[in-house]
Parts: sequence; structure tokens; C-alpha cells
Amino acid sequence: MEMNRQEGMEDPMANKYMPMTSVLSGTGQEVLPDLYCYTDQIVNLVLVGNPDPGDHWVLVDTGMPGTAHRIVDIAEKRFGENSPPQAIILTHGHFDHVGTVVDLVEKWGVPVYAHEAELPFLTGKLRYPEPDGSVEGGLVAKLSPMFPNEPVNLGSHVTALPGDGSIPHMSGWRWIHTPGHTPGHISLFRDQDRSLIAGDALITVKQDSLYQMITQEKELNGPPRYLTTDWNAAKESVKKLAALKPAAMVTGHGHPLSGKELAEGLDQLVREFDSRAIPDYGRYVKH
Repeated sequence: MEMNRQEGMEDPMANKYMPMTSVLSGTGQEVLPDLYCYTDQIVNLVLVGNPDPGDHWVLVDTGMPGTAHRIVDIAEKRFGENSPPQAIILTHGHFDHVGTVVDLVEKWGVPVYAHEAELPFLTGKLRYPEPDGSVEGGLVAKLSPMFPNEPVNLGSHVTALPGDGSIPHMSGWRWIHTPGHTPGHISLFRDQDRSLIAGDALITVKQDSLYQMITQEKELNGPPRYLTTDWNAAKESVKKLAALKPAAMVTGHGHPLSGKELAEGLDQLVREFDSRAIPDYGRYVKH
């Protein structure tokens, strides 16, 4: 079933293709047999499910504005034609994670789920705070006030995630509230093999640096500085995720990590969060 925008959806991201890219753009990595990380320009989305014809799968986050055709193409290559996901799960509603969500709901007719605290930003009721161009950081931080912060409006097509931590259509996974970057940010964890989809609670690239964003130089760090409004909560969220001792992790930006590299990197990030992640100055920094 296809849906249209007359059914209550509005898409301020339409026709807002942003010329931002990285060396990983258009590439995918099979982190696990049922965990596929695809890089859409500068952001990762995750296809969760075994790539067997007829098997069910779920899409986590929806990439940059103007790129729905790419996402549909990669999904069809992995799962076959006419194999839409069972659902779309959003870690949060920033432009680079919901850039194609309206287009994909129209294409696939699937439900969208997010944290209850994120729903105002997904139903057109609230804008996120303006990106902080004054924050300590590189050129991307300085350019961030140009990034769109208008909320998409998914209307009745988005629903709050269940309060018991379960995730519809993702058996074995649970969602974890990891606020700081946004009020309703979530991460996804599978206890059986300790797989983590962290969203932007932490990332593996210095996202405020144009050079590092383009080259995707690996560096475990806190959430993107220019869009993070609560650093105390962000720090506690990183501690919460590190305590899970994940074996493999996909983040919203940068390379997936696993094994010893991930374990040691998380321990170091927790120890050095104040100096490594929290900027020395900025509109949302409190010292």
C-alpha cells in the first residue's frame, strides 16, 4: 500500500539534497550476517535481517535528504525486489537520520517507531534547537547553522516504541534510552551476541572536522558537537552503553568497530569523555 502526503505527512527535507560526502559514501559493510551498515554520504543506516529471499528485515534510520532511491536500491539488492522492511526504527530525528523517511513510508507503506520523547520532532510539533556554529570544533561545526532543523511530520505513521524496551519486528533486540544528543535518542542492543546500534550517542569519527568527515579517519568520540544540547546526559549515555560491553557496534557516523579495538576504545572514551568529547566552549556547554 502506498501512502501520500495528503494523509497528514509533511516533508521539509524534500528537495534539500546536501552536497556532503565521504570516502565511504555508497558502500556497505556486513558487520554480522544479519547486520548490514550502509553509508549514505556522511551517515550510516542499518539493515537488520538475514539477506535471504522472503526473510523479514528492519531499517534503522533513513539517511540524508534526497537519497531515497539509493536506499531502495541497496535494500532490493540485499533482500530482493518487492521486499520492503517490516518497519523503520529511528534512533532520533535529526535531518541526516530522517532525510528520506517520508519518501520511504510513501514507497513501502511501513510503520515508523521512535522514542516517545522524540515524537514532537517527528510529527511537526517542535523544531530541534539551532545547530551551534559557535561550538569548539572544525569547519563542519562552523557550517552547521546551515543544516535543516525543521521537523518532519509523519502524522499517524509514527508510533512510540513499547515501554518495555522491546522493538517491533526485531526479536532479541531491545532499545535503550540514550539522551543527550536529543531528548529521545535511543540505541539498540542484542544481548545474545552483544551487538550495538548506537546511533549518534557516540560516533567513530570526528564529525565536526571537514577533513576527518570526508576521509572517515577512525576516532571514537562522543556525539556530534554542534547538535548536542545536553552534555551531562550524553556522558551518562556513553557510560550506559560502555557498561553493556558490546562485541560489535555500528554508529551513526564512521566505521563499525568490534572486538578488542571496540572494548579498549570505549573504556578510553569513558575515562576521557570530558576532555575528548565535551567542547571547551559553545552555546550548550556548561562548565
